Amino acid sequence: MEKRITSYFSNTTKVKPACIIRPESAGQVSEVVKTLVSAQQKFAVRSGGHAPLRESNNINGGVTLDFGSLNGIRYDANTDLATFGPGVCWKDVYQALQQHGRIGAGGREDDTGVAGFLLGGGNTWYTAHKGFGCDNVVSYKIQNGSHKDLFRVLKGGSNNFGIVVGFTMMTFPSNDIWGGTTLSSKEYIPEAIRAISELTTNFPENPHSSLIGAVNYIPQFKDIGVGAAIVETRGVEDALAFARWEKLPKMVSILQKKLILAMGLETALPYNMFDTWFTSTVKNDVRIMEKAVEVHEGLVNDLKSFISDGEFLTQCLFQPLPMNFAQRPVAVGGNVLGIERNKSDGLLFQLDTMVNTSEQNNFAYQKVNSGVQAIKEFAATIEGGLLDWVYLNYADQSYDPLGSYGIENVNFMKGVAATYDPKRVFQQLFPGGFKLHA
Repeated sequence: MEKRITSYFSNTTKVKPACIIRPESAGQVSEVVKTLVSAQQKFAVRSGGHAPLRESNNINGGVTLDFGSLNGIRYDANTDLATFGPGVCWKDVYQALQQHGRIGAGGREDDTGVAGFLLGGGNTWYTAHKGFGCDNVVSYKIQNGSHKDLFRVLKGGSNNFGIVVGFTMMTFPSNDIWGGTTLSSKEYIPEAIRAISELTTNFPENPHSSLIGAVNYIPQFKDIGVGAAIVETRGVEDALAFARWEKLPKMVSILQKKLILAMGLETALPYNMFDTWFTSTVKNDVRIMEKAVEVHEGLVNDLKSFISDGEFLTQCLFQPLPMNFAQRPVAVGGNVLGIERNKSDGLLFQLDTMVNTSEQNNFAYQKVNSGVQAIKEFAATIEGGLLDWVYLNYADQSYDPLGSYGIENVNFMKGVAATYDPKRVFQQLFPGGFKLHA
């Protein structure tokens, strides 16, 4: 059991269950769940074990269902569909599909598990023209049955409706992407955030060009830097969308043609640290980005006062969330994310810390929490500056991302949950993650 616990991505989730059960088939999952429900035993489910929230994929003193053995991957050349179990990570899917010259709209970090990513929506390098990851799922195999309403709520509604034991997903031809990561010194932050804002505004004209902008504390340099992960999904070198970014003087730049699998290695975060993730969605406005940069610098200074310099990491991330991201879901039957409610182009903002001890994490958590609150308060002073939508896969446990999907989607999810889980098993016995409020 200890080996499986230590294999979780984040120390934050390495609590100790009473036991770990590793089912080897969908039938075994059903039998285990029936037994747990009969005993009124609380449980958790682990797919890839990448989410850093305490007890989101593990449970202290309860039973953890570990899906590591549900790791089959099958590609059907007649339909171009890929079917895989919940125990695989995206690197496994990409490696399997690459043998057939195919790829799917999946996670941007190789070690991210497929299940949590897809059930939380799943923002990908392909979102602008393929939709979120969940919009590329054509069917779910779920422990308690299947229905068209279940199909829709599983696209962003997380683990509130049953246990998914299989996914079938669209694929498309694979090619080398052009991209990689860059790093510049902090004096270029003002120009960098304007480049991110400009790219977000122009996203509809450049749907194949994607970027994650990052203002980070870098332990090796013991200073803040500004960088990006950049991808042009067609493999077009020096795409026009990145022209302003490419003008920034670089300390590091490893932009080149590569497989999407290689890109996932470059964006990977370190294992075995205590992680704090907070998020918000704000209007694409340079003033809000400047406020976030200011808050991040204050966070770094606070951490330096409590933690030895060079022994922590931070991320202040900006990702484009243009209004056209809502178009693809409609074309494939819809999801419950509700991003069509956004009234302007947005930025998906994330503020993270990675530290070595629980004590350090408690300190960092309070600082990140107050920092993001300050950014939200500032954004609210700008017309349309603070958008309602919260990305579930980046949210802290204190958030209510499902509530941010809009009342119509919330009521729809509650109705489906009442129909397929009338005893509220997945609200009460399965407490991890984000729940629908009664």
